Amino acid sequence: MTATTHSAATGDDGAPMTHRQIMEALSGLLIGMFVAILSSTIISNALPQIVTDLGGGQSAYTWMVTAALLSMTATTPLWGKLADLVSKRMLVQIALLIWIAGSVAAGLATSTGALIACRVVQGIGVGGLSALAQIIMAAMIAPRERGRYSGYLGATFAIATVGGPLLGGVITDTSWLGWRWCFYAGVPFALLALVVLRRTLRLPVVKRRDVKVDWLGATLISAAVSLLLIWVTFAGDSFGWASWQTYAMLGGTALLAAAFLWVESRAGEPIIPLHLFRNRTIALASVASLFVGVAMFAGTVFFSQYFQLARGLSPTMSGVMTIPMIAGIFLSSTVSGRLITRTGRWKSWLVIGGVLTTAGLGLLGTIRYDTAYWHTAVYMAVLGLGIGMTMQNLVLCTQNQVDASELGAASSVVTFFRSLGGAIGVSALGALLGTRVTGYVEDGLTALGPEGAAAGQAAAGGGIPDLDLLPGPVRTVMESAYGHGVADVFLYSAPFALLALVVTVFIKEVPLKTHTVVTDADGDTNPDPGKDADAAARRVEAAGRS
Repeated sequence: MTATTHSAATGDDGAPMTHRQIMEALSGLLIGMFVAILSSTIISNALPQIVTDLGGGQSAYTWMVTAALLSMTATTPLWGKLADLVSKRMLVQIALLIWIAGSVAAGLATSTGALIACRVVQGIGVGGLSALAQIIMAAMIAPRERGRYSGYLGATFAIATVGGPLLGGVITDTSWLGWRWCFYAGVPFALLALVVLRRTLRLPVVKRRDVKVDWLGATLISAAVSLLLIWVTFAGDSFGWASWQTYAMLGGTALLAAAFLWVESRAGEPIIPLHLFRNRTIALASVASLFVGVAMFAGTVFFSQYFQLARGLSPTMSGVMTIPMIAGIFLSSTVSGRLITRTGRWKSWLVIGGVLTTAGLGLLGTIRYDTAYWHTAVYMAVLGLGIGMTMQNLVLCTQNQVDASELGAASSVVTFFRSLGGAIGVSALGALLGTRVTGYVEDGLTALGPEGAAAGQAAAGGGIPDLDLLPGPVRTVMESAYGHGVADVFLYSAPFALLALVVTVFIKEVPLKTHTVVTDADGDTNPDPGKDADAAARRVEAAGRS
């Protein structure tokens, strides 16, 4: 079967979209998603220079990363719910415009406070694009055919996540560009994505009467996620893990979460329909996505520190060294997607992906600053293969369980939990890295003796070291500390990947549907779009529980 016979989206003549039409529309979506995700990683190598130029401190450094991550995670469910209520095509264009506005403003920022505010705006746009990419693909393509296209989505995400630091390093190191171009660079491509999407994207619109958005629920879940991430970011640094601030923030998060659940149980159009979690597949996929998010972001965020601070490479070469993982994600997401389309079977790929992700993180937990690069490359490739098989297929099995009217909400639930896991993981594992590196440095300097220790303290200055300024023995101590510290991050991430694997084992494999909702040529839902939808939903729910 091909997408030409089962796609729900229609062309201008009312006929199902062909493979070429799908690829044209998908190209605009992938361009938009690429530049949006790129904005989250491209500044990683530019942050020291940005903070110095704008006169910020460590707190500003942390918030430039956390602000975008926080707003992206908090707004994902809202974008998903809006996709069930209004035009998906309109929403993805709005998300792109929000991202463009935030990026241009960020490039013009003259203070750290202004830049952090712009990063929040960028994060809102990224949240929309991350959620809508999955939803739009599901609206265009039947589940059985979706695998052949989901590989492109996974590869785009991987390249943008891992290639961002490489591009950011090149831009920052280029004298006639500078760090502000890290924000400007993606804007022309985002504008191109807008043009392509407007000309090629034709999506079904499930029209609703008396559309209502659960703004109270959206506010409560955003507040709960924000408070939780603020606590994870600052606990153990600005205040103790067992302190009144911790108790207040965790207590506030619990109260906000409870209020959200109460509101959602009574809302006519809840942001996250709670009945979705009565379906075993959706519930388990959400939990697995939470753990996968921790493992996935750990595997992409901390490599730049390993290659720059443990192996002394430039920002540009640091990005080049991660190519094995990019290749692994691209290969596995593409090949597994095509085989899923051919066979209709997806669970074995989830299980194999979980095994490889766990193994890759465990192997990376053994690396040190002087580990042979080919060993590290093999370990990265194993991790990439695992992530590529897991990330998109968790969304696929969820989308296969729901009616078209709840496609957006169900898709955004999985994306939300993955982003939440990644946000918590990056913050917590970043704190772990700082603690472990400090301990290893102290041990190494002590081993050098009084004179070596004094020289090391004077040279390092208690911050991120400039390796070129350190005496030979002290530099070795620093490289060893960062190599061992980053390895510990991977080692502590492995149990989360293992938990994701255990959860996926219990997901029941349901054959992928070979069709989606049928729509009129103008994108309106058929006047009687499934009078048996309630019965079908009950059957799906029963299958998920069985």
